Order: sequence, then structure tokens, then C-alpha cells
Amino acid sequence: MTSPAPVLRMGSAAGRGTLLAAVLASGMVFLDSTVVNVALPRLGRDLDADVAGLQWTVNGYLLMLAAFVLLGGALGDRFGRRRIFLVGVVWFTLASVLCGLSQDTSHLVAARFLQGAGGALLTPGSLSVLQASFHPDDRGRAIGAWSGLSGVSTALGPFIGGWLIDALSWRWIFFLNVPIAVVVLLAAVRWVPESRDEAASRTQGPGRRHRRFDVAGALLGAAALAGITYALIDAPVRGFDSLPVLGSALVGLLGAVVFVLVERRRGDTAMLPTGLFGSRLFSVLNIFTVVVYAALSGFTFFLAVYLQNVVGWSALLTGVSLLPMTVLLLVGSARAGALSARIGPRLPLTVGPVVAALGLILLRGVDPGASYWRDVLPGVTLFGAGLTLVVAPLTASVLAAVEDRFAGVASGFNNAASRAGGLLAIAALPLLVGLSGSAYEQEAALTDAYRGAMLWCAGLLVAGAVLALLLVHRPPRQAPPSQPCHSLPASTPPRPGGR
Repeated sequence: MTSPAPVLRMGSAAGRGTLLAAVLASGMVFLDSTVVNVALPRLGRDLDADVAGLQWTVNGYLLMLAAFVLLGGALGDRFGRRRIFLVGVVWFTLASVLCGLSQDTSHLVAARFLQGAGGALLTPGSLSVLQASFHPDDRGRAIGAWSGLSGVSTALGPFIGGWLIDALSWRWIFFLNVPIAVVVLLAAVRWVPESRDEAASRTQGPGRRHRRFDVAGALLGAAALAGITYALIDAPVRGFDSLPVLGSALVGLLGAVVFVLVERRRGDTAMLPTGLFGSRLFSVLNIFTVVVYAALSGFTFFLAVYLQNVVGWSALLTGVSLLPMTVLLLVGSARAGALSARIGPRLPLTVGPVVAALGLILLRGVDPGASYWRDVLPGVTLFGAGLTLVVAPLTASVLAAVEDRFAGVASGFNNAASRAGGLLAIAALPLLVGLSGSAYEQEAALTDAYRGAMLWCAGLLVAGAVLALLLVHRPPRQAPPSQPCHSLPASTPPRPGGR
């Protein structure tokens, strides 16, 4: 049972104000995700960061989002969606200020961890307040407007962020969140109604079962991801046989095993009900998500650094260079979703990664002094076209692979899977291509690493295509493709949805 909330209409002042708060809050998070990679070379020089510092700047944020986004959604259901949304906005903004004020890499990484925790509260809340507050007749329009306007904010990210980095400092990509957050808070306090899941709020009573948060599951999931990530990032410096690397790897593996055991014991009350994996299609699609989003995150991480440190482009031109991906996703995702609904997801999920992999092979040949139109645009366009074939069909298939009552947790887990894929790729790829220390500032070393990384990412995409070809089939029902589950990092439009 959900508490009654004011029923908002799109044409009302409260409806427009609620939509404004949700769009700006999501845009604040997505804007950071599109420009942080672009800022890496500049902040690396200013803070004298090594490769591990750059990796943790991205991965600290991704780790907290992947581990706690499901818990953030549950907190909103229990304590009030607007309340947790507001807490998330304030938390994210204060952490953004700390990021901008950082004087060394350790401070920046710690602030990015805090920012990711705020994002885990904010991200599910921005959509859940729309879902809970709008009249059913207007809910689809509100969510569609949120998705489209959030995409526009992401498209503007490379322009705004690149200009700020070049004209002022990388610190301003974080300070920019402050005025946006002020508008969000004013709009949310004025117009966003409170709502909660009363079943989640009841704790005890005659015939009622005590319901608890799965904090243990969230902490174990975070320990598993953190341990494995630390081992991968630290191994090039300390060696695979060092005690810290072996210890963190052991913590990660044990955390993963205990996480599975705990979630299985909790059953349907778990953060991640293991019964979901009784659907082979759901399991396969989430493995596919990890693989494809690992390739996406690895590609954008390396390309942003390579274009600035080797090709010699500005931060603005680097950000804008990936704009065709954003445009293709904004224009083509709905069409790809409709195509998947007609013919099933297997063909789009097979062809899309192959097309994207061909784009990476073309981009592998980019040399110093490269021309954007001749050397970069064709590869970026192919990659974006391939990704467009994947995003909406993947989302619809994930939601259609489980019962309706598990749609929220399935969407949230797929969101976390996409971020976990990016987290592991950014941790592992520098190790695989031999990039460590300050080598990202050396043209020859970075060029070799970049070309090796493009091959690894293309290989991941081909592996995803093979997985889809062999194991993906048409779900028993197709979910609407208008609410994708996950967010695309680094200069691509976010397509989040659910918790």
C-alpha cells in the first residue's frame, strides 16, 4: 500500500515544479558524469595524480552508486521519497563543493566517495517522486519529459564542462552544482509532495512481519566491489604478490561469496532476491550489461585522456567530440526499442555491439594531429549507432524477464550492474595495457596503452554479441522501452529508470 499523495497534473504549477526539481537534480548528477572524464588530464596535472589517482577519481563515485543505489530507493520508500530526495540533493552538493576544494588526490577521491553516496540517494528519488506523484494519465508524459530533458542536460555537459575547464578550472565542474541545487531545493520544498510505501513503513503489529533494510547486503556488496577494485588498481604498483593486493582480493572474493549466501537466506526481503536469477534470461542480460558497459566506460576513460595528452585537443573539443553518440541515443533509442518489440531483442543485442566494436577499431588508429572529421567522427558515429541498438532493447528485456512485482529491484540491479561493469573496466584496463604511475603524461606510453585498451574494449563488445546470439531470446512479454534502467557514463546521455 502506498500513502496517498496529491495527484499532480502536467498543466499545474505543482506538476511543472515537481518535474523541474526532478529534471534539474538528475541533470546535476548526469552533468558530472559527462565531464569528469574530460577533466582527468587537467586535474591530474594540477594535483600531480598518478594513473591510480585518476582511476579512483572515477571509481570512488561508481563504487558507491553501484553498491548503495538499491538501498537508496528502499530508504525513500520507507522514510518518504521527497525527504530522501532532499537529503540526497544536499549531500551530493556538499560533496561536490569538497571535490572542487580538493588540494590533493586523496582529498578528491574521498570527496568522490561521498558524492557517490549522495548520488545513490538522489538518483532513485528523482524518478520515484514522479512515479508516485503524478496522475496515471500524466505519469507517462512526465517520465518521458524527464528522460528527454535529462538527455538534453547531458548533451550540454560537454559544452559547459569543457568550456569551464578551459576558461576557468576543472574545479568549476563541481562548483556548478551549487546554484543548480539551490533551485532544486526551492522547487522541491515548494511543490514536490511527500509519498512513501506504507507497507515498507510498518514495522510491527498484529499479523505484520517485521521488515528491515538489507544493510548487510549493501555493505557486503560494497566490500566485494571495493576489494576487487583496490587489488586491480594497486597491483601495478605493489605487485600481485604483495600483502595489500592479496588481502584486498581475498576481501573482495569473500565479500562476494558471503553476499550471495546472505541474500539467499533473506529470500524476497533481500536487497537482491536471488530468486530473480531463476530466470536464465535475466541472468544472461545482466552479464551482457556488465560486459557492454565495461567496454563503454573503458573507451571513454582512455579516449578523453588520449585526445588531450597525445592528440593535443582542448577539454572543450574533447567533450564535444563525443556529441554524436549523445545525439544518436536521443534520436534513436525509442526507434530501437520499437524494433526490439517487433522482432525480439536477440538481433539488436547481437548487431549493436559488433557495430560499436567496429567504431572502436577505427578510433584505435587516431594519431597525433588527427582531424576530427576524418579520424574521430566516423568511429564515434559507429560506436554511437551500435550503442543505440543496445540500450532500449536491453532495458525492456530486463524488465520483461521477471515478474511485475520485481520490476523495481530488477531495474535497480541492472543499473548497479552497468556501474559495476564500468568500475571493473576502469580498474582492470590500465593493468592489462601496462599503464601506471605518470605514464599517462608520456606520449609513447599512453599511445600504446590507448590502442591496447581499444582492442580490449572491442573484444568485450564482441563477447557480448556472442552471448546475445547464443543465449538471448524473446521475453514472454515486452516492457515499454521508455524507462531504461541504467545511466551511460562519460559524454553519453543517461537513460536511468527504476530504483
